[in-house]
Amino acid sequence: MRQARPEEGAAKRIGRPRGRRRRAAEIADAAAQVFARRGYHGASTQEIADLLGMRQASLYYYFPSKEAALEEVCRIGVEGFVESALAIAAGGGGPAEKLTALMTAHTRPVETRADYVRVFLNERRHLPVDSRRRIGRKSRRLERIFEAVLKEGVDAGIFRSDTEPRLCTLAILGMLNGVPAWYGREKRADVDGIVAAFARLTLDGLLAAPRERGAG
Repeated sequence: MRQARPEEGAAKRIGRPRGRRRRAAEIADAAAQVFARRGYHGASTQEIADLLGMRQASLYYYFPSKEAALEEVCRIGVEGFVESALAIAAGGGGPAEKLTALMTAHTRPVETRADYVRVFLNERRHLPVDSRRRIGRKSRRLERIFEAVLKEGVDAGIFRSDTEPRLCTLAILGMLNGVPAWYGREKRADVDGIVAAFARLTLDGLLAAPRERGAG
């Protein structure tokens, strides 16, 4: 029998973690699909395993419980939002342009990972307390970025002086977070069109009158 060369053994060792990561990603995709369709309480690990054509017992090698699978799906659901928002807030453009870009970045994932977003929005309340806190920290960071851009606009005299950044942030995110519930039912509505309509609605209410902007 031919003895394996050292580099072959190394390749196998490198390949195994990659294979596990790829399989874990496939399982997370399946879990997101099942949770989005049936809700957390209606979903079962057996259904996730069936979707993948694997034994239920094998599923627990990757996620020890249904709660752990839900946390992972929620983590992926919120992943990237904060990083994208930080880049936008630190980038060029004025407050109105930044706010529109933030709204676009927040809405775009309904095209690319809709199941994850729906599960994050609708099912994270079923997480155990510690898990919910870990996921919630990401949400609060995102809120603070929106608030900072709104405050920047107020301080610059671009947005109305009576704008309350915290309340406006909650209103904007509430509007955007409602999109996954109906996205796809309106055939002519794409993300760019949705964000353009929402941005017009938001900025019409936020922009200071010319006299007020001049005073700033």
